Amino acid sequence: MSTLAWFLLPLLGFIVALMLVGYFARAFPNWPLVALGLLPAILAAGLVFTPTLMPPLLVADGAIVLLATLDLFTLPRKKQLSVERQTLRTASLARPHPVTLTVTNHSRRRQQLAIRDGVPDRLEPTPDRFDVNLPARSRATVNYRLTSQRRGAYRLETTFVRVRSRWGLWRRQLEYAVPSVIHVYPDMQQVSQYAVLARTNRLSLLGVRRTRRIGQDNEFERLRDYTPDDNPRHIDWRSTARRRKLTVRDFQANQSQRVIFLLDCGRMMTNQAEGLSLLDHALNAMLMLGYVALNRGDSVGMIAFSDEIHTFVPPRGGRAQMNRLLHASFDRFPRLVESRYDKAFLYLAAQCRKRSLVILITNVIDEVNSNQIERYLGNLVGRHLPLGVLLRDHSVFSAVDVAGEPQGAELFRAGAAAELLLWRSQVLADLTGRGVLALDVFPEDLTAPLINRYLEIKARHLL
Repeated sequence: MSTLAWFLLPLLGFIVALMLVGYFARAFPNWPLVALGLLPAILAAGLVFTPTLMPPLLVADGAIVLLATLDLFTLPRKKQLSVERQTLRTASLARPHPVTLTVTNHSRRRQQLAIRDGVPDRLEPTPDRFDVNLPARSRATVNYRLTSQRRGAYRLETTFVRVRSRWGLWRRQLEYAVPSVIHVYPDMQQVSQYAVLARTNRLSLLGVRRTRRIGQDNEFERLRDYTPDDNPRHIDWRSTARRRKLTVRDFQANQSQRVIFLLDCGRMMTNQAEGLSLLDHALNAMLMLGYVALNRGDSVGMIAFSDEIHTFVPPRGGRAQMNRLLHASFDRFPRLVESRYDKAFLYLAAQCRKRSLVILITNVIDEVNSNQIERYLGNLVGRHLPLGVLLRDHSVFSAVDVAGEPQGAELFRAGAAAELLLWRSQVLADLTGRGVLALDVFPEDLTAPLINRYLEIKARHLL
């Protein structure tokens, strides 16, 4: 009994000491200290057979305690390190966003660090941890990328740095307050890509077609290189002779017209396509078309609604309007409520009286919503130019497109999907029959067809 007591008392004291160290010093044993603790455990097991092992056991316990105590005082303190974070305030949805962390070692010895940035759950860091061997009086810079699958404002408050003692027996986690704010906007990198391709007449790479104008506007805009789709009558022969390269004249289309988006933020826009909600795809396409329309001198506005009116951006022109559209839409998310089309169109009638291109982006899954869309868009014909954009559901189309001959439950699923697609085509036919322009596309393919339809409307002078 006394032998067991001699064994348990030092062990209990060692555990209590570790607990006190962890509470007051915020330090925790590292794996080398745990490995050293196995030596007394082996000696203690031998006490049952050889009581003479008691002196070596006490010596081992004392040596480990002394070694651990001395090494504990070598743990770096918080003020011996500092952390800075550099990142841009704005990021694009589903696009890698660069972040830089700079860690400075103010102490006189080398530090072994494990660095992890405290990011919100919806942000995915790549990589999420860095192991750094930082010499004395020096600094290290690490870079990683954040990717967000959800728009909104995110706060990065803390960076965590795990440090080791000199002999590696202890570790401590230090927290550094490094506040940063990142606003995740809809994908704006496509805007810069569009601008580059537009300057080099390569918009076909984005799926944007060159639209032939019916009739011709009279105001000269610029000279540019000839392409096979150009009218030969527009060749400027003087510029061609001077440049020794075929050059054509461009004329401005009608400007100061209005484009107003009606964005459905209700339950029908909560579906996912390629990792993004239907509303995310709609916002990306809206901002892209808004950029194109503003560059052509038109005014762009937006009404976001579900069971109520959430956001209204009056139609205006100029570069500042893009910022207004961005700030009004980046933190808007779909809600699990029924959309009130009556409120949206009444609000449109009260706020926008001048003739405009009204683009409703939504999704239809039942007859109640389709009847409302058909009725309200049809009532706009004459006063405005309505364009109904209906987003497709991949699951419905894939259920019909089955390899081979469907059997059993797959046959019934394909039949139900085919009936739903037939009903959908009838909805589009009814919209067209009432004089409403219609666009039926998959969410991820929305941008290019929407821009093409806008350019077609401008070319045919429908607005």
